[in-house]
Formats: sequence, C-alpha cells, structure tokens
Amino acid sequence: MSNLSIGLSAIPVLLVLLALRVPIALALGGVSLVGLLLIRGPNATLGIFGSMPMEFGGSWTLSAVPMFILMGAIAFHTGLTKGIFDAAKVWLARLPGGLAVATNFASAGFAAASGSSLATCAAMGRIAIPQMLRAGYDPALAAGSVAAAGTLGALIPPSILFVLYGWFTETSISALLLAGILPGLLTAFIYALLIIVRCHLKPELAPMVDIQPTFAEKMRSLVDIWPLPLLVLGVIGSLYSGIATATEAAALGAGFTAVIAVVRGALTRKAIFDSIRETLLSTSSIFFVAIGALLLTRFFAFSGVPAFLAEQVSALGANSLMLILGVSLMYLILGCFLEPLGLMLLTLPVIYPIFKAQGTDLIWLGVIVVKYLEIGMITPPVGLNVYVVKGVMGDRIPLPTIFRGVLWFLAAEVVIMALLIGFPSISTFIPSQLLSR
Repeated sequence: MSNLSIGLSAIPVLLVLLALRVPIALALGGVSLVGLLLIRGPNATLGIFGSMPMEFGGSWTLSAVPMFILMGAIAFHTGLTKGIFDAAKVWLARLPGGLAVATNFASAGFAAASGSSLATCAAMGRIAIPQMLRAGYDPALAAGSVAAAGTLGALIPPSILFVLYGWFTETSISALLLAGILPGLLTAFIYALLIIVRCHLKPELAPMVDIQPTFAEKMRSLVDIWPLPLLVLGVIGSLYSGIATATEAAALGAGFTAVIAVVRGALTRKAIFDSIRETLLSTSSIFFVAIGALLLTRFFAFSGVPAFLAEQVSALGANSLMLILGVSLMYLILGCFLEPLGLMLLTLPVIYPIFKAQGTDLIWLGVIVVKYLEIGMITPPVGLNVYVVKGVMGDRIPLPTIFRGVLWFLAAEVVIMALLIGFPSISTFIPSQLLSR
C-alpha cells in the first residue's frame, strides 16, 4: 500500500471512530500514530511523538490561550460580568422583545470578557432566561436567543479559536483577533433585528416589560460594568498601538482583570482557586486535542494527502468562491456532530494547504471557519450551546423547544454568511487599517 493510500484510508477510519464517540484527542492521535508507524517506522514515530508535544506546549504564541482563559475566569468568578444584563435591560427593555435584545448584547459584552461560547451561554442562561420567562416571553424565543447569542464568544476578541487558527496557519493572531470585531458586531445586530421584527409582527412572543427608567437610572446602571469596556479597550488598544503582541495582550488582560477585581474587593481566595482550576482544566483539554491534531498534520504531510487534494482542486480549476462553498457544506455537516475545537483542528490539515495554494486571504478564511464552527454550536442534533441551555434550565424548557428557538437564528446566519463571503472587507477592514500603520 502506498503512503497516499494509507493517508486516504485513515480519513474514513477517523470518521468512524468519531461516530463511535471516541474522544477526539484519542482518535486523532491514535490514527496518526498508526499511520506514522506504517509510513515511517517505529523509530521515527517515537521521535515525532517524543518531541512534538514539548515543541507544541512550549510555544510562546500559544501561551495566549491560558492567559485569555484566565482573564475570562477571573472576570466571571469575581462578578465583573454580573451587571451586564441588568444594564442592557434598562437601556433596551422598551424595544419589541427588549429582554431578548438585551440578552443578545449582554452576551456580546460577556463574550468580550470570557472568549468562550459555552461560558457566555451558561452565564446568560442563568441570568436572562428566568427573567424572560417571568415576563411572559415565549420559551423558544427566550432559550433560543441565549443559545444563539452564545456563539458571539468565538468572534469578539479575545477568541481562543482565533489564537489556535493563527498558530496553526502561521497567520498574525493580532490581525485575526481584530478581524473578528466587525463580524461579531454584525452578527449581534442582525440577531437583534431578527428579534425586534419577529416580536413586532407577533407581540405575544414577548409582552412589553413595564420598565420606564429615567436617564439618571440608565447612567447608574453603567456604574457596575465600567471595568468591562475598560478591560476590552485595554486588550484591543494594546494590539492596535503595537505596544503588545497577542500573547502579551492576553497577559495584560489577565493582569488588568485581577487588578480590577482587587480594587473592587472581589478577588477572594475562592475566586482565585476557582479561576486557576478552570484555567488548568480548560487549557489541558485544548492542548490535548491540539497535540492530536498536530500529529495528524504530520501524518498527512508524510502521506502526501494535502498535496494530492490540492492537485485535484487545481485540476478542476475551482476558484476561491467554489472552494469556500464546498468547505461551508463540509463544516455545516460535520458541525452537527463535532465540537468546534476538535472540528477545526481536524479539518485545517486538509483545507489549509488547498486555500494557501489558491492564494486565499487567510485572515478572511479564519473568520469564515470560526463562524461556521460557531454555527455548529446551535445546529441539531449536537448543538453544544443548546445542551448548555438545557442543562441550565433543567425540565423547565424541553430540548425540542430550544432547538425550535434557534432555527430562526440559523436562518439569520444564512444572511450573515452571505455578507461575509460576498464582502471579505467586513473581516479584513479593521486589521488592514490598524496593523498597516
């Protein structure tokens, strides 16, 4: 059997293992090691397996991952994000579906502090859904808006997925983080527009809340959340000004968060312990999957699979648009069954060489890939955000009701993706303007 045949035959084996619910890291690593044994022999395989995890774990660039996770964990466990929904509610409750709109924008703010879709979804689910249900909101709208808004966590910086994509593709992580700003805001505004239009046409979905705050009350609602915009501006400002790289900006963000928590008297011993524990668990899980994906990349490189696929695409004369549409279909299908991190690290070894050979803008491609990964978080049957909401709500809202609620947001994603694919400058404008100076 040729090296190429071994590489191609590994793909269905890997998919079968994933279908059998073998942990992604073990499936990636196991298939890769067997393939490397067949192609390179035991000595070379042991050499690769012995050195690669250390090379990966010791990467300076990837130290941004635990720093961003620590920043979000400290912000959450010290209560820095607690007042976001209350402030958004005071300002937006008088709109049609105002509480759902407030949830949407509060999720964008929480995402800017946590960088995690699941954390955003869990936090907003506990805070916002009970209030919407008490106000008489349709359960599908209440739960669906939280599950969908949680996806903003991977686009609005900081974003762990962008850090890993940038490391893997050797693309500027600073540029990727800045590139996620406009697509993230675009998604938030289109989600809000969808909620407002639906609730205007069908008012029984969201009865109007009897809240008429004065301007002074609105301004007071911002007092509790002043650290959040300061924190976000500090991280983004350090990237924009060139004072810090993405890794240094992550460390500054974690440091700023801790200082703010100390000033507010919220950095207790328990908060420190919980934040460090969460950071260690999340980082080890991410790195375990990434090492498996790295082994798969090395295996595919030795087998010649990326070069073979690139040749086939070039022979077909496919342009970037046709490629991205094909990749879109692939991510929509696989996103129904795989979690985002594993899916990205599983697919990048295959698609990255193809798009690079085509001369595709890798910043734009990163935004498209991360966006599709997040769409997978609300796509049946394994939309992780939906299950997080279900876990938060227990038996109060059935799972089919939550999926029914997110279907409207999936329809909105068709419009959002058409705009991002049709107008790449939405993704590339900010990094091209700021980082070119």
